[in-house]
Amino acid sequence: MGQKTHPIGLRVAVTKDWQSKWFAEKQEFAELLEEDRRIRNLLMSKLDSAAVTKVLIER
Repeated sequence: MGQKTHPIGLRVAVTKDWQSKWFAEKQEFAELLEEDRRIRNLLMSKLDSAAVTKVLIER
């Protein structure tokens, strides 16, 4: 049996790009990651009828 890999993680460097582009120090990484998740969820729920398929966050 082969090893299972996440399909987006496998292709992110080849055919896809990261959904967030930023760098954080170790102390603030979790906070910024949670903030990105909240922003993405809010925008996707508010713009659901606008056919928005992807939210890219750059800091």
